[in-house]
Amino acid sequence: MFNGRKLIIATKHKKEMVIAPVLEKELGVKCFIDENFDTDTLGTFTGEVERCLDPIETAREKCLRAMKLNNCDLGLASEGSFGPHPSLFFVNADDEFLIFIDQKMGIEIIARELSTVTNFNGKHISDEKELLAFASEIGFPQHALILRPSKDTFEDIHKGIVDTETLIATFHHLYKHYQSVYAETDMRALYNPTRMGIIEKATYKLLRKIQSLCPKCQMPGFDVTDAKPGLKCSLCGLPTKSTLSYVYTCKHCEFSKEELYPHQKTTEDPTYCDYCNP
Repeated sequence: MFNGRKLIIATKHKKEMVIAPVLEKELGVKCFIDENFDTDTLGTFTGEVERCLDPIETAREKCLRAMKLNNCDLGLASEGSFGPHPSLFFVNADDEFLIFIDQKMGIEIIARELSTVTNFNGKHISDEKELLAFASEIGFPQHALILRPSKDTFEDIHKGIVDTETLIATFHHLYKHYQSVYAETDMRALYNPTRMGIIEKATYKLLRKIQSLCPKCQMPGFDVTDAKPGLKCSLCGLPTKSTLSYVYTCKHCEFSKEELYPHQKTTEDPTYCDYCNP
């Protein structure tokens, strides 16, 4: 279905470095990018351009625009968000979405990788010693830094700083003019190897979805659409909130299948039972 076809990756931040090798090897596609396509028009991490759409819609819009501009019916785009983890308090997370669109076959497949493996951070800096300590903490110079007058200032922003000399000179420049400096991690993929690794993990997750074919119509993207609770407690035998089964559904022919015990266990530990451990 995909072998030999051209696939555009909508990125200006070198994400093709981890995405293209996976898809070319496993799907037989020929990946390319459009260096003139500016994904920053849909939002920047530093806020000069506000992201008006949610992450999935943003990734979809990136993908469709790039496909249209390059007259290509097969495309992929990603979008990442950074901030507090949705369920783990006081822990930052990298939330990556990848979208794969095949207009020829009418396919859209989305994968998500939510990870606590991130160096996302930022703080106001008062002196050179504090600056260098923060830089060391976030993995500089392998990971780039951004300096600006304050967290909410969108002018005089210095991005992609990857050497100590530039870092110190920029700090003194900003402090001299504004008496305030805010340092933050540069979360653009090409300046953040940790994030690039999460995008690669998301790519493999997307690949597994693409390679999951509907048993009835053989279309890609046969994926989990529901998780049913009710796994029985190993002590009392009552149903728990833990997952008993996954429901897979095909978007094309609507065929569905239920898979029991998706986590390879038929009972749950009493620790997670509301009766045994109320």
